[in-house]
Amino acid sequence: MFGMRASGAAASWVVGRMGTDAHLYDDPEDAAIPALLDSRFDADKVDALKRLLALIAQGVDVAHLFPQVVKNVAAQSLEVKKLVYLYLLHYAETRQNEALLSINIFQKDLSDINPLVRAWALRTMAGIRLHVVAPLVLVAVKKCARDPSPYVRKCVAYALCKLYDLLPEENTTLEEIVDVLLGDSSFGVVGAAAVAFKSVCPNCLALIAKHFQRLCETLPDIEEWYQITLIEILLRYVIAKHGLVKDSVMFASELSLESQAGRDSVPVSNISSTQTETIVKGGSGTMPNIMLFRHYIEEYSGAFDRDDDKFSFPSVTSSTNDDVVILLKCTSPLLWSQNSAVILAAASVHWIMAPAEEVKRIVGPILFTLRSSPDATYVMLGNILVFAKTAPLLFASYYEDFFICASDPYQTRALKLEILTTIATESSIPAILEEFQDYIKDPNRRFVADTVAAIALCALKLPSITASCLEGLLALVLYELSITNSVHLNEEDAVLVQAILSIKEVAKIDAASHEKVIIRLVRCLDTIKEPAARSLIIWIFGEYSSIGNLIPKIAPVVLKYLAWSFAAEVLETKLQILNASAKVIIHSAEEQLEEFKRIVAYVIQLAACDMNYDVRDRARFLSGLLPCCATENDPSCRSQNVDVIKELADHIFGGKIPPASNSDSNYRIYLPGSLSQVVLHAAPGYAPLPKPQSMILIHKTVEPTRGVADSSEGTNSDAESGSSRGESGSVYDSESEAGSDSNDDGHNLHRQEENQEAPLIHMYDGNVDQAYAGRAVDENLASLISTDLTELMSKSALESWLDEAPAAPLVQDSVQTSCARVSFTTRSFERKPKLHRLLDPSDSDGLSVLYAFSSEVSPKSRLLVCVDLFVENVTTEQLADITIKSEEASGSKGGMDQTSEGSASMPTLVPVEEIQSLAPEQTAKMLLQVHFHHHLLPLKLSVLCNGKRHPAKLHPDIAYFVRPLPMDLNAFLCKENQLRGMFEYARRCTFKDHLQKHKQTEESTDHNTDNNLIVAQTLASKVLSNANVHLVSMDMPVTFSIDDASGLCWRFSSEILSTSYPCLITIVADGHTSEPLDLTVKVNSEDTAFGLNLLNRVVAIIE
Repeated sequence: MFGMRASGAAASWVVGRMGTDAHLYDDPEDAAIPALLDSRFDADKVDALKRLLALIAQGVDVAHLFPQVVKNVAAQSLEVKKLVYLYLLHYAETRQNEALLSINIFQKDLSDINPLVRAWALRTMAGIRLHVVAPLVLVAVKKCARDPSPYVRKCVAYALCKLYDLLPEENTTLEEIVDVLLGDSSFGVVGAAAVAFKSVCPNCLALIAKHFQRLCETLPDIEEWYQITLIEILLRYVIAKHGLVKDSVMFASELSLESQAGRDSVPVSNISSTQTETIVKGGSGTMPNIMLFRHYIEEYSGAFDRDDDKFSFPSVTSSTNDDVVILLKCTSPLLWSQNSAVILAAASVHWIMAPAEEVKRIVGPILFTLRSSPDATYVMLGNILVFAKTAPLLFASYYEDFFICASDPYQTRALKLEILTTIATESSIPAILEEFQDYIKDPNRRFVADTVAAIALCALKLPSITASCLEGLLALVLYELSITNSVHLNEEDAVLVQAILSIKEVAKIDAASHEKVIIRLVRCLDTIKEPAARSLIIWIFGEYSSIGNLIPKIAPVVLKYLAWSFAAEVLETKLQILNASAKVIIHSAEEQLEEFKRIVAYVIQLAACDMNYDVRDRARFLSGLLPCCATENDPSCRSQNVDVIKELADHIFGGKIPPASNSDSNYRIYLPGSLSQVVLHAAPGYAPLPKPQSMILIHKTVEPTRGVADSSEGTNSDAESGSSRGESGSVYDSESEAGSDSNDDGHNLHRQEENQEAPLIHMYDGNVDQAYAGRAVDENLASLISTDLTELMSKSALESWLDEAPAAPLVQDSVQTSCARVSFTTRSFERKPKLHRLLDPSDSDGLSVLYAFSSEVSPKSRLLVCVDLFVENVTTEQLADITIKSEEASGSKGGMDQTSEGSASMPTLVPVEEIQSLAPEQTAKMLLQVHFHHHLLPLKLSVLCNGKRHPAKLHPDIAYFVRPLPMDLNAFLCKENQLRGMFEYARRCTFKDHLQKHKQTEESTDHNTDNNLIVAQTLASKVLSNANVHLVSMDMPVTFSIDDASGLCWRFSSEILSTSYPCLITIVADGHTSEPLDLTVKVNSEDTAFGLNLLNRVVAIIE
């Protein structure tokens, strides 16, 4: 029988696992994963990749299979591609070099016809958290923001959040993309854009202005979790632009000052506008509305020490404001959402912005959420508590919704108890107290203690029930005594102590009328064994020993009992006995004074001999303070001191009981629905509401996002999905130059170009050239229309020309708006290529090898980069057989950066002639022709000398991955106009190299030197010394200030070695020649990734 059951269970287990991959977690290594990865069948690859992901989930390191997995990134199977992407995301940070090799595949996938593939590629690129990949991700994001698929555009919004962490300096560009996504026609994209807005630019509320009405209208249609974020953004926008609503709950404290006191409570459903202030004013123990300002609004968050009457209220608006009305109207349907968080977010908008008489509409939806999960109920109750403390009558008639359920956890019960005590009224208190009587029988004694405290709070709030509450609390004390004496239960003492503490707090109001309760409580001293409870009763006896007619009569008996039991008491009880004795003798009548003196003197003598030093110290203090302890021979008993001591004793022990501090003054509240309101402290990321009417709309012309269509054109148009050509330009950020130490001493290469026979300065009309360039563009376009476009333009350029509206140039104000310009025709520049160390003499037996990139063009292939080597013997002995060889196999990585034919078979290093011998202190020059596989990855070389092999690394420079492309100014402008929009990139930098020459010019006697010419020559020399480009022109607008260099413009032209695409560089200066210049560097290139990285390199050269 048992065997049949076991077999049936096993069969059920097998059937339950059919159709799932759960078996992979049982034995993920039961197959040869490497062999499956190399299989030509997609099913085998899928199985292997699933096993790898199962191993990763179990914490196994499978990074050693990274190369075999990465090569499958170009697979045609969508399932294989998706699994490879997941693996790449996990190991991208630890295997950076290998992950970089797959970036080109991601670029190609961004042009795939399947939107899922495009989205996966973008998500994977954004998930690779490497700074060198971030510029490429930025280009991909700008491109995909125009994608026709809403799912891809939704992934763009997610990518912005990750990209912001890597490129915070590109915040302006990211804001422009967020602005476009907020105007998207897809609800899913708008919701994701709201999340991106909160992460990228939460304080840039001006972006919401033109989208506000549409965002409000689409609010009910977007996904529920996006609704929460968008509601918060819209609320912050309305407050920052218009301020708070004057008739809202936030200002109800002002209304309450004008209202009549003592109004009767009314049901919420019957509340009228004239009774609004009654709702908010509430009863005792409620939270003043002024605290909402101090906690909700950022400007007043630190104003806790201000007086309420000196508090300046912020700017306000009317409840009829159009933006306020549409926000409240569009969030009203969300009050009945299925998501509790959405309900709370919508309720918070109405709580803060709705007129006070309309706040009641949030009560029903909020109470409905209390039927959801325990966690959601707890969060909602925490927010309801804040609402109830501010406007208790809102929930007064719904007290039954806060009754405790048997399944409620303790935290939920505590919040419900506090809410019940807050909203209790004369009409509801009988039912609430009846409910409390049932709670006292609960087995959870900690909850019972909280219930006892709630009863006391109700008695303090409603004086009409004080007597009945005291009787009930006293009966509870007697009941607890009977239980404690018979059997000791866990936390039973806590209930007893809390009951006595509650009696103590309630009796403070009118102790004389409750002296019978106090007497009955004191009579229980003989049976109460709990030290804390005994201490409380002794305090009550000492405090009220002279009040009423009955308590003074029993005071001698009680004091004798305390003196008798003093030696057996614990520390806290002994201290209370000493204090009570002092209070009794100070407040005693004359006929009982002598008797009290003897008893108190006896108690003090016992305390003076106690083992605890606190008790002894208290005894010494009282012996000098109380008259019963002074002797006739004691000089302190002189008449002039007796009065002083008596007054001091009266002040210490006979003062009035200070009123209970308002706990709400220290109660921290936060925005409704925030995590901070749940944990009751400022959680990371919490931001209060902005200052009312603090948003200033700056009307300025914003640069169009490169590669992103204007939002007015819509995002659902037929936009390009990416280029499908096999571009292989470098795609990583190369802003930092790798490498080796530079050494310019003794090895400066001076190259002088022939001076052209032309005037040094030439003046021309800038508009003429611009018009000519415009006509040239029109003529070119006309010719293109009449021919085969696909033969003359790349696919990416064609799609851009077909789909994109003409974009405004990034650098135009200072270059194209001036009419008369001055052209510098000089071509005499000092070129100093930067030297890098390839081999240090300390590591190579005295052989020093330096290298500098050369502007020469290799005669063997256009893919080869020429490098000048300077080999020097720094030893005193002769070196022989010096040569350089590559340690990498030819074409091992071909195809990652080069796409032309024959690149795969191109040798990494063209063989060089060997140096037979090199005498001491002699230097020889060699020319290397190198094929770099990537502009970031160094080339591994071996320097052979005297039969020894010395490893070295040759670091590439992307500025030499181009060659000069001679052209005139008109051809440059014509080509530049063709490469606008997504083919145009710009960055700002600072140039300071001219300041030294400027200082030398001022110190010299020659005052005819043109400072602008010095700046032009200095920057052109620096760029030409560090980049293989052609200088097209240097010009500037005519100015009447000889020190003004604003508008000074340099133009350089080049073409990429691997693709022959033209690459144009424009640099425009702004500032004065005597100060550091602000430069704007712009690059125009069809190869977007290469152009962006070249831009970063040019900026690094200039700075």
